[in-house]
Amino acid sequence: MKNVKKIILALVLILSVGFIAACGSGSNTAADTKKPTVVKLGVVGENTEVWDSVKERLKKENIELNIVKFTDYNQPNSALSSGEIDLNSFQHQIFLDAYNKDSGTDLVSIGETVIAPLGIYSEKIKDVKELKDKDIVAIPNDVTNGGRALLLLQTAGLIKVNPAAKQTPTVKDITENKLNLEIKELDAAQTARALKDTTISLINSGMAVDAGFVPTKDAIFLEPIDETSKPYINIIVANNKDKDNETYKKVVKAYQSPETIKVIEETSKGSSVPVWTDKK
Repeated sequence: MKNVKKIILALVLILSVGFIAACGSGSNTAADTKKPTVVKLGVVGENTEVWDSVKERLKKENIELNIVKFTDYNQPNSALSSGEIDLNSFQHQIFLDAYNKDSGTDLVSIGETVIAPLGIYSEKIKDVKELKDKDIVAIPNDVTNGGRALLLLQTAGLIKVNPAAKQTPTVKDITENKLNLEIKELDAAQTARALKDTTISLINSGMAVDAGFVPTKDAIFLEPIDETSKPYINIIVANNKDKDNETYKKVVKAYQSPETIKVIEETSKGSSVPVWTDKK
């Protein structure tokens, strides 16, 4: 009888251990197969190397970052406000403020990224001093980038604009144009393509990189980075209702990392400058 009891006890112990192991195995399997949280991020242009590196790091947080590419600056904010994407990263604060005002949207910055200097490019001259009477100049046609371009032309000594226009002057605010430069306003994505038909084009850094330029080397005049640059710091943007979303905060944190700085330096050749580093 004693032997029978021992056998029964042994069987109970074996079954118990097996049950516990099975439960443990099931729990691990559930954790391993947990679906990642998908975040759709809108960008402008083809070069996504920086965000691709962020995407890889976010996998450790069980976040799947889907990068959605747009061809011009008019699309990502519209897609964000309509819910087609969750975040976007392509614009500075002045551009966002103008969009919210014009569209009645409530999009907000949840993190800073880089500042990318605007540049003057040419296939015909090597210095802005070579510009002649009635030469053709292409600038972006949106209010914020167009205003920024006119201010850069002023910094380069080519025109003067009404200071009352502040950060967003238009061609109507030009008060002096000694060379009678013919200023053509084009979509920001077109200014690089217009180089063959213009003497100079003012091209946003991202568009310049996509066109094969290295801004610090190829621009004949590059926007200085100083105390007046803050309005042009690029930002990560969300809908206001999502500004405290914990997943989106993880996206910002993954971007604002030493690993990202290295990729920015490698891919932009110093043409994009991280702006969060002095805040740590």
